[in-house]
Amino acid sequence: MPDSPASATSARDRLASWARDAPAELVLGAREQQAFVDRLTHTILDDVPDAAALRRIEAEARSLEGVPVAVELAIKLAVSRRFVLDHDEPVHLSVVFAVYNEHHRLGPASAHPHGEDALARKIEQLDALVADRSSWSWDLTVVDDGCPNESGKVAERIIRDLGRQDQAEVLFLQDAIDDGNPAVRGLENTTESRKGGSIHFGMWSAASRPRAGHVIVFTDADLSTHLGQCGRLVAPIVNGNALLSIGSRRRPLSVVLKGGARNDRGKLFIYLWKRMLGALDGVADTQCGFKAFDASHVRSWVEASIEHGFAFDIELLLQGDRTRPGGIARVPVAWIDSEAASTTSDLQPYLAMLRSVAAIARHHDVSSAEAEPFIQFVESLDEAAWHRLVSRVPPTIAHPEPLELESRGAVVTADELRRASRSTAV
Repeated sequence: MPDSPASATSARDRLASWARDAPAELVLGAREQQAFVDRLTHTILDDVPDAAALRRIEAEARSLEGVPVAVELAIKLAVSRRFVLDHDEPVHLSVVFAVYNEHHRLGPASAHPHGEDALARKIEQLDALVADRSSWSWDLTVVDDGCPNESGKVAERIIRDLGRQDQAEVLFLQDAIDDGNPAVRGLENTTESRKGGSIHFGMWSAASRPRAGHVIVFTDADLSTHLGQCGRLVAPIVNGNALLSIGSRRRPLSVVLKGGARNDRGKLFIYLWKRMLGALDGVADTQCGFKAFDASHVRSWVEASIEHGFAFDIELLLQGDRTRPGGIARVPVAWIDSEAASTTSDLQPYLAMLRSVAAIARHHDVSSAEAEPFIQFVESLDEAAWHRLVSRVPPTIAHPEPLELESRGAVVTADELRRASRSTAV
């Protein structure tokens, strides 16, 4: 039933009240701004204790212009915390993230301009999410992806200084390779991993410790996704409605703060992987670093994976979708681009990921008559051809939203893309 004019007005009044002292911008490294978000989250929960009413206000906030990002983030944290408060069955969250050249980000801004105090903040966020809920618990695994600057050692020191060794640990990908761990089968050294090897190892290790209501979450090393949103992320899994749940920046209720212009290369990437796999209907944002998995399936999916690079997310999603078709939940997320220098954001290794997707399609035998021409096209691409293609992405790919392209089928054939990649015409 739609809200009455009176209730809509009430929602707008609440939003105006919450926004009154909100910072105009939200800077991840600013402690005082995060403290404001934390206080506002508690205020929202006190003002609106009903989950359905919270979601209506969340939708109202998205429909209005000028609502501060800090307020929208606090609403999402309140929705997430509300689920934790209302769900009495046991849930254990195992959170995993990989580190490579994150030694500065892990510590405070007082120690380095790129410092976010990221590790301590993640622990604080998880503590706040499950506070006073004996049925909910968490652990955290940091995996060093072969960092030359010893990010793993830095993380160990921070955990020790915080006295949180009971809930947080650091693993090293090189140890898994040396031990022949099945999670990293095929890796000869850490240089062959591009985050995926470490996430695989961390998830596999977490799944080795069975717990009631066990859900494994992987995230990024930065603070772009507030872990207070984990309650909402895992809800479809703990309610039995999904095997996987992915944070999506493309849902109507998603809040995304990211600089830069529209990325036609990203649209082309999505179009091509969808053509090659012919699967994952309804999924557009495969690369958001905020995903949850039913722990009972994790080890088998990881051990069957061949991709240890940046496309590892897609392979895990494919395996989940094949285990239970349609069993991937897409959850709106508040995602705020990190102010700190990123080790991956400027790389955009789309061609390498597309080649990996082609290999995944072959390995998991998902090729079809419709997919085969696109797989062959990607396998034939070199860097020069890719850059020529990127410079002339067809409007029928660049203009629609990715899910529109999915429903309309192959609007541009593989042969047409091949001709565009070979042309030197401007």
